[in-house]
Amino acid sequence: MPEWCLRFGIVQLAKKPETKSSSSTLKPQPAKTSAISSSQYAGQLVSLGIAAGLHRVGITGADVLHRAREVLTERKSLGLHNEMQFTYRNPIRSTDPTSTMPTARSIIVGARSYATEMPIKPDQISARIARYAWADYYEQLREGLAQIASQLRADGWRAIILADDNSIVDREVAYQAGLGWYGKNANLLIEGAGSYFVLGSVITDAPLEPSTKTVEDGCGSCRRCIDNCPTQAIVAPGVVDARKCLAWLLQKPGVFDSAYRIALGDRLYGCDDCQEVCPPTVRHAIVEEQNGKTQAWASVMSVLNLDDKTLLENFKAWYISDRDPKWLRRNALIILGNVANASDQDTQNILKRYLVDRDPILRAHAVWAAGRLGLKQFLPTTDSDPIVQAELDSLPSVK
Repeated sequence: MPEWCLRFGIVQLAKKPETKSSSSTLKPQPAKTSAISSSQYAGQLVSLGIAAGLHRVGITGADVLHRAREVLTERKSLGLHNEMQFTYRNPIRSTDPTSTMPTARSIIVGARSYATEMPIKPDQISARIARYAWADYYEQLREGLAQIASQLRADGWRAIILADDNSIVDREVAYQAGLGWYGKNANLLIEGAGSYFVLGSVITDAPLEPSTKTVEDGCGSCRRCIDNCPTQAIVAPGVVDARKCLAWLLQKPGVFDSAYRIALGDRLYGCDDCQEVCPPTVRHAIVEEQNGKTQAWASVMSVLNLDDKTLLENFKAWYISDRDPKWLRRNALIILGNVANASDQDTQNILKRYLVDRDPILRAHAVWAAGRLGLKQFLPTTDSDPIVQAELDSLPSVK
């Protein structure tokens, strides 16, 4: 058990006294002003979460997240969200815990590391996957949060689990719960452990004593994340322009911005660059042993050859717009143009196939990939779709 959580005493969970009722059909109501529940009960819940596999647990109140609301609203007005939804969809809702539970009093925040050793890259043409998507780390996070929620419910309190949910700004409640600070890359850096963490919460009507600790900024003058972003998407400390961020552009539907296709390199889903150069994350990450299937690489040819059902099943935990596999294939075609060998027969055959695909999005990106590889002999001179024609009219330089 980490040293930081030893300050919480292990105490017997406080059972709230029952109130008498004139009707035996009514459940006893908990005495919600009970003083014993505040610090001792909170400490026990924190320890319960740690024992259940969470690496950090903290507690904050259920007040409106005014700072996060202001930031979301401002950045949305400036277009920095670039059509991204999630907590941007409804900033009022995602910054008010009582929108999820009207009687909410406290939020218990849990963090679980997803840092694992990088597997060896396969020999075949492979695409990189962001570390947080190597496995379903949220499942492990939810298991830990579920133990806390179950205990709360057993003691008569309400509890709702939120993980990877647009109902709450998880980084902000984690910050308020004293788990870490906001890095210049806009990630929450957990004190003494870096940013390779998934975050989740349990919202409850239990009046728990919140953390009084605020983690001070640990970035100092370091700006490695800013300088090493492949598209310069970090436009100010803590401010990411989604219009340039590869992690978002890989998920965004439509034509992939041609200005960032070469910078995409071999990434299929997500981008870790700003974390991979972060000193606190590199030096102090809580590295977990691989537990079950871990997928850090994907076969580009498989993505382009598999049928829709199989492809979606292989990546069922990922966010894919409208669950349409063509967005993964679009990404794979760009990767092919970046990393494939122009003389490879399989590469030539698959590009020929996609150059006549019925979907103009896929034809357009196949045009770019063929142009990037110098395979102009396979390209048509014209196309009836304006998206494809635009690609034919502005072929990229040969790599």
